[in-house]
Amino acid sequence: MRASEPAAKKTQIPTALVSSSAEQKPKTDSTEELWTRLAQNLSFGDLTKQEAVEEREEWYAEHAYYLAKISKRASRYIYYILENLESRGMPADLALLPFVESAYDPFAYSHGRASGLWQFVPNTAKHLGIEQNWWYDGRRDVITATDSALDYLSDLNRRFDGDWLLTLAAYNAGAGTVNKAINKNTKKGLPTDFWSLKLPKETENYIPKMLALVKIFQNPASYNLTLPTLANSEHFVAVDTGSQIDLAQAAKLAEVSVDELYRLNPGFNRWVTAPDGPHRLLIPKTKSKVFKQRLAKVEPRDRVRWQRYTVQRGDNLIGISREHHVDVATLKASNQLDKDLLKVGQVLLIPDAGNGISPMRGLNRGQAVNEASRLQHVVSSGDTISGIASKYGVKSAQVNTWNKLASNATIRPGQKLVIWGKAANTSKQGIIRKVGYKVRSGDSLSLIASRFNLRIRDIAEWNSIKTSQYLRPGQSLTLYVDITHADL
Repeated sequence: MRASEPAAKKTQIPTALVSSSAEQKPKTDSTEELWTRLAQNLSFGDLTKQEAVEEREEWYAEHAYYLAKISKRASRYIYYILENLESRGMPADLALLPFVESAYDPFAYSHGRASGLWQFVPNTAKHLGIEQNWWYDGRRDVITATDSALDYLSDLNRRFDGDWLLTLAAYNAGAGTVNKAINKNTKKGLPTDFWSLKLPKETENYIPKMLALVKIFQNPASYNLTLPTLANSEHFVAVDTGSQIDLAQAAKLAEVSVDELYRLNPGFNRWVTAPDGPHRLLIPKTKSKVFKQRLAKVEPRDRVRWQRYTVQRGDNLIGISREHHVDVATLKASNQLDKDLLKVGQVLLIPDAGNGISPMRGLNRGQAVNEASRLQHVVSSGDTISGIASKYGVKSAQVNTWNKLASNATIRPGQKLVIWGKAANTSKQGIIRKVGYKVRSGDSLSLIASRFNLRIRDIAEWNSIKTSQYLRPGQSLTLYVDITHADL
């Protein structure tokens, strides 16, 4: 806002944006429930006395199961967010913002290409210095996105003179949009508080949703909301890995499922962490000690498995990268190639994506790939690679890849070969993630299916709806998207 403009009517909270450590509230007892801590520190209560807030409050009260579900999902992340808000002297109420933005789903994705807990669109992420590349998307990274979101909210709050409702409106619609609305009201001699501004419909609904949550979480029991038991202590610890590491191997070292590891580290797009970092993994606190001990015993060169590929006539880097699902830059870096020219017979080292991480490697029409897809073939006399491949409906090259065999390798009777079923075929398949999608005006099943390269009947099946069903703006859909090919 320009200095010459009339100041907007303030909706500030009593606590300043940034206070000294002496002014901050003392931390609550670590034995206390986290939800109790949150309730005691909510400060937007005086801002909730609006009819629009009451209407949203009634909806939430009638759908307490929905809030309970999201609260369970939030339990992995909310302590970290609360701690960071407290350390910055920012309102604890902002810990409820991901309820509105993403339903606390780090894989949430919107029509406008917003992603992660805090729903950053690519351009905003770029402006904030959030890295997005083939390996890694910082918008989904719990630490990176949270720190960036709080920085952004702090900047917006200073821009709007400490008014938190205008700050949140700007977070949703953009500071420029809010400023235009303020300028328009100023010229007409009208108030410039949030409730007096003409803003996009989505933003006008956004603030009441947030404030309704404040009212409910101040006293959840009065809304028949049963929150999951959650200790007021950290859920995860950031462990410095110092190098790239296969996520399946990391999960095994930490004694957690690959699914749980991905939920704590949703920023990684591939089966392995990014070669240029960040070289850290969030590990459940209860497993961090054993993970550190075991990781220290694994040499960096053994943290990513490699396969050897012999260049054939007609091969090129682009074709090989597509076949083995790596990027060209990785192929060149891994093999110290200065040029794109390859020689027949040349051996390339390629990161091995087929090393048993099937639960997160693929979903076939919404069904998780599991160990049943992994078969073992015992070689009999007269068996050949091509014959075995034909038997299981796969390619000879895939059998070689899965078993670390050269293209001209000889197999012997009694030898055990790993065969993956078609649902777990990792050479062609990308990484499938469960993505939350919010329907916008004009959307249809056909348009959504086309956009994400899905089938209409699969979307209908995943969401228990009919293929002919009309979609409502704001409706939430579950999609299983190949994030290695979708432009998320």
